[in-house]
Amino acid sequence: MEATPEQLERKKKKEEKAREKELKKLKAAQKEAKFKVQLQSKKKSRREEEEKVVEEEEDYRDPLTPSGQKKRLSAIMPKNYNPSNVEKCWYEWWEASGFFVADANSSKPPFVILLPPPNVTGNLHLGHALTAAIQDTMIRWKRMSGFNALWVPGLDHAGIATQVVVEKKLMRDRRSTRHDLGREKFVSEVWKWKHEHGGNILKQLRRLGASLDWSRECFTMDEKRSKAVIEEFVRLFKERLIYSWFLELVVLSFGSCSTYLKVSSGLQVDKIDIKERKFLNIPGYDKQVEFGVLTSFAYPIEGGLGEIVVSTTRVETMLGDTAIAVHPGDERYSHLHGKFANHPFNGRKLPIICDAILVDPSFGTGAVKITPAHDQDDFKAGKRHSLEFIVIFTDDGKINDNGGAEFSGMPRFEAREAVKEALKKKGLYRGAENNEMHLGLCSRSNDVVEPMLKPQWFVNCDSLAKQALQAATDGENPKLEFIPKQFLAEWKRWLGNIQDWCISRQLWWGHRIPAWYVTLEDDAEKDFGVYNDHWVVGRNEEEALAEASQKFSGKKFDISQDPDVLDTWFSSGLFPLSVLGWPDDTDDLRTFYPTSVLETGHDILFFWVARMVMLGIQLGGDVPFRKVFLHPMVRDAHGRKMSKSLGNVIDPLEVIDGISLEGLHKRLEEGNLDQKELVVAKAGQKQDFPNGIAECGTDALRFALVSYTAQSDKINLDIQRVVGYRQWCNKLWNAVRFAMSKFDAGYTTINFNMETMPFSCKWILSVLNKAISKAVSALDSYELSYAASTVYSWWQYQFCDVFIEAIKPYFAGDDPAFAFERSSAHDTLWVCLDNGLRLLHPFMPFVTEELWQRLPPVRGHTMKESIVTSEYPSAADAWTNEEVEYEMDLIESTVKCLRSLRAEVFEDRKNERLPAFAFCKMRAVADILTSHNFEILTLAKNLSSIQVLLSGEDAPPAGCAFENVNENLAVYLKAGEKVNAEVELVKIRNKMDEIQKQQEKLEKKINAAGYKEKVPLEIQDKDTEKLSKLVQEMELFEKESERLEAEKSL
Repeated sequence: MEATPEQLERKKKKEEKAREKELKKLKAAQKEAKFKVQLQSKKKSRREEEEKVVEEEEDYRDPLTPSGQKKRLSAIMPKNYNPSNVEKCWYEWWEASGFFVADANSSKPPFVILLPPPNVTGNLHLGHALTAAIQDTMIRWKRMSGFNALWVPGLDHAGIATQVVVEKKLMRDRRSTRHDLGREKFVSEVWKWKHEHGGNILKQLRRLGASLDWSRECFTMDEKRSKAVIEEFVRLFKERLIYSWFLELVVLSFGSCSTYLKVSSGLQVDKIDIKERKFLNIPGYDKQVEFGVLTSFAYPIEGGLGEIVVSTTRVETMLGDTAIAVHPGDERYSHLHGKFANHPFNGRKLPIICDAILVDPSFGTGAVKITPAHDQDDFKAGKRHSLEFIVIFTDDGKINDNGGAEFSGMPRFEAREAVKEALKKKGLYRGAENNEMHLGLCSRSNDVVEPMLKPQWFVNCDSLAKQALQAATDGENPKLEFIPKQFLAEWKRWLGNIQDWCISRQLWWGHRIPAWYVTLEDDAEKDFGVYNDHWVVGRNEEEALAEASQKFSGKKFDISQDPDVLDTWFSSGLFPLSVLGWPDDTDDLRTFYPTSVLETGHDILFFWVARMVMLGIQLGGDVPFRKVFLHPMVRDAHGRKMSKSLGNVIDPLEVIDGISLEGLHKRLEEGNLDQKELVVAKAGQKQDFPNGIAECGTDALRFALVSYTAQSDKINLDIQRVVGYRQWCNKLWNAVRFAMSKFDAGYTTINFNMETMPFSCKWILSVLNKAISKAVSALDSYELSYAASTVYSWWQYQFCDVFIEAIKPYFAGDDPAFAFERSSAHDTLWVCLDNGLRLLHPFMPFVTEELWQRLPPVRGHTMKESIVTSEYPSAADAWTNEEVEYEMDLIESTVKCLRSLRAEVFEDRKNERLPAFAFCKMRAVADILTSHNFEILTLAKNLSSIQVLLSGEDAPPAGCAFENVNENLAVYLKAGEKVNAEVELVKIRNKMDEIQKQQEKLEKKINAAGYKEKVPLEIQDKDTEKLSKLVQEMELFEKESERLEAEKSL
C-alpha cells in the first residue's frame, strides 16, 4: 500500500530532523574537540606568559643591596614611581660614604647651619619636618655649590617636657612618683628613657633625607655640652652677669606627676579670663575646683577691738599671712593703724600696716591680707615693710608644716575648702561673691601657676640685650640680618623691653646649677638659701669648697649644692658654641664659628634666638650666625594649631609611608590623652582623614613643605597637596623613563651645536638656563618657595608638557629625514636630564639620585659618584636665546587657544582632525607661525592643517569658531557644518565687555591728577603699552563681530 503524500511528507520531515540532530551532535563533538585543543593551547600560553611576567618582573625589580653600599638598580626602569622602592638604600650609602661630613681643614668657604635640637621627648611632627626640609634644601644646594657645608645634628634634653613624660610613665607603669625613687634613681630612669626613645628622632631625620654630619652629633646633656654649660655659668657669674634672688613664678603640677615645674617670667603661662564663679578640671584632682569667687573672712583684732574683714580669691594662702594692709587715707580703719590682728589657726600676730601702693580702698573691704611668700605684690609690700616671709607649700603642692597641723599634707585646693570650713566653725567666714579674675595656667601641664618663694638665679640681660640689639641695627650692613625683614621690629620690641632672665628650674632632669650654698656655724637662720651672699660657684665641688674657704676664712661651715637645674634655654642658647667644641679652642670652632644661618620658627625668636645671640657675643666674641631665617608655623588644613587633643598632630612618617584611619586612632590610644580628649581627637581624624593618609614618600612631603613657605606667618597644610606632589613624582618618573628609552646601548657621545640644533632643542635649553638663574637667585635670597616653583614649572610646563611632546615625531620611527633632529634631541634630552635633576636634587633628594644614576655615561663629561656631590647647575650664556623663547611663547599661546576652542565648541568631535587658521595683523607674527607649522601641528594635536592668514591680504575664514590669542593674532577652527554665529557673538560681546572695563580702569588711572608727576616713567610706559594692546584687541573683536553679524544675516 502506497504511502499518501501526507505520510511521505511526514516521513521526509522526520528524516530531516534525524539528519539535523546528527549534524548537531557532530558539530558539538567538533566544538568540544576544538575547545580542548584551545584549552591546552591557552594553558601552555598562560604558562609561557606567567614565565615571561616573572622574567619581566625580575628585570624591573632592584637587586638586593647590602647595607651601606651603593644601591643596585633594576635592569629596566619600573613603569611606575614607587616612593618606598625609590627611597630605600640611598641614605645608608650617602652616610656610609661620608658625603655629609665637613672638613675643618678644607680650603672651601664654610657654610654652617645648626639643626634646632628637637626635644628628646618623642617623635618629630610636621613642624620639625618643615625645618628639616628647608635646612636640607639649603645645605644640599651649598654643598653642590662648592662650599664646605656643615649641618650639625643634636637633641635637646627638654627639661620640663622630658621630666613630665617620665613621671607620667612611672605613675602609669609602677604607680610611683619621682619622690618614691629619689633623685639619683629618677635621673637614671630618665637617661634610660632617653636611650630607648631618643633614637626615634634620629631615624625620622634620616628618613626625611636630612644630610646631617652625624660624626658631630650631640646631645645638650652629653659630657662635652655639660662641661660647656658649667663653664658658661661660671664665667657669667664671675662677670657679674648672673646673680641670686628670691621670688619667681612656679608651676605646681602634681596629681599623677607629683612634680612642679618652673615658669620663667610668665612667658610659658596661658592667661584665661573668668567672669564669674566657674569650676575647672585641674590636673591631680578628682573633683573640679572653684574659681572666680572672692571669699571674705574676718581677723579678730587684738585687745577686743572687733574684727577686720579681708577678701581673697585664694583663701588657703591665709595660712601664710603675716600682715594686713589698709590705705592710709581710708578713715574706716584709721583707728587700727599700728594695731595687731590675731591669726585664728596659729595665734600669729599680724600687724595692720598702711600701704597706699598695695591697697585700693574701693575694692572689696578695703583691707588686704598680705602673704609675702606667695604673691608678687605682697612680696614687694613685704620688702617695703620688712615683713616675715612664710612658705606654706611643699615642693609637690601640698600644705607644709608652716600651715599648721590641721592642714599639713593637704593638696592646696583641698586645703582651700578645708580652710573655709574651719573659718565657718570659728564664726569668721563672711561669705563669697562672684569675682572677675585672670587665671594663669601652665602652657604645658594646664595646671594653675602659683607664686612661691624660692632661691632663684637670674641673668642680668641689660648689657647683653644692648649688644644683641646693636648687632642687628648698627649701620647699613649690620652683623645680624633677619629674613623676613619684618621680624627686626619684633627683635627691637623684645630686646628693648627685656627683663632679667630667671634660669633656675625646680626640676631633677637637667644641668644641675653649679652653685653651692654655704651655711655658717654662726648663722642666725639655717634655712637653705636665706642669705644671698652665702653662695659660691665652681666647676665642681672641690672648686666651690676652695672658694668658700677663701670667702669665709676662719669660719666653720657646710656647703650644699643648689638642688635646682638650669633652664633648658640656658644650654640650648650656648648651642652654636658648644657644638663646635667651646670652651676648648678647637679646629671646628676656628673654622665654623660664627655659623652662616640660623633657620627656625618665628615662635622662638626670643626664647632661643635672642639668647643665642646674647650669649654668642658675650662668650664667643661675635654673633653666632650672620642671618636668621624664620619660617612660618605649620597648622592643619583648617588653620588650627597642631594639638594632640584635636588629633591633628601628624608624624612625618605617617605621610611618607601612609597610614590607615585605624592606625591613626591606635597612635592616639597609645598616648596620654584622657578619654574625653581621645573621643574629640578621633572625631577630628575621621573628619580630616576618613580613608587614612595615602603613601606620599619623602620627596613629595619635602617639596610640599618647602613650597608652602611663601605663606606669611603660618602654613595651613593640606595633606592632599602632598598627595598631588606624589602624583607629580610619577609624572617626572615617566618623563625620564620616556627619555631613557631613547638612549640605546651605543649612546656615549654628545655632539652639541647650538646653531644648527632644532628649534625646540634651542628653546628648552634657553628656558632651562633661565630656570637655573632664577632658582639660584631665589635660593641666594632664601626665597625657597619661589625656587621650588621655578624648578617645578620648568619640569612640568616646559620639559614635560612641551619639549617631550615636540620631539616625539623625531622618534616615531627611523625616518632618515629626522636623523639629525633625532640626534640633537638625544643630546638635548641628556643635558636636560642631567641639569634638571641636579637642579631639583636639594628639594627631592631620593628620586633625583635614583634617576640621575640611570643616566648613561658620555665621553667628555665626568660624572661624580653621587648627585649629592655633583655641581649645582650654573647658567650658560651660550644657551640663552630670547628670540627663540619669544617665538615659542607665541606658539604655545596659539596652541593653547586652539585646544581651548576645540574643547569649548567641538567637544563632541575631539578626536577628529580639523583644519585651523591663524589670522595675523602683523607680517612678523605671520612669518613666525608659518615657519613653525610643524611645532604647532605637533603640540595642538588633531589638526589636519593650519593656514596662516595676514590682515590686509587675506580675509578671516567664514563658518569658523573664533578665539583671540592677543592683540595681533586670532585663531579659527573649521568644522563641516556652519558654526552657530549667535553663540559666537555672545562669546565675543562678553570678552569685549571685559576689555572695555579694563580699558576704562586703566584710562582712569592714567588720567588721574598727579599721575605723570608721581608715577615712575617705567610704570607709565607699561601702562601705555597695556592700553595700546587693549585698544588693538578691541578692534580685532569688533571686526570679528561685524563679520559674524554679516554671516548671521545670510
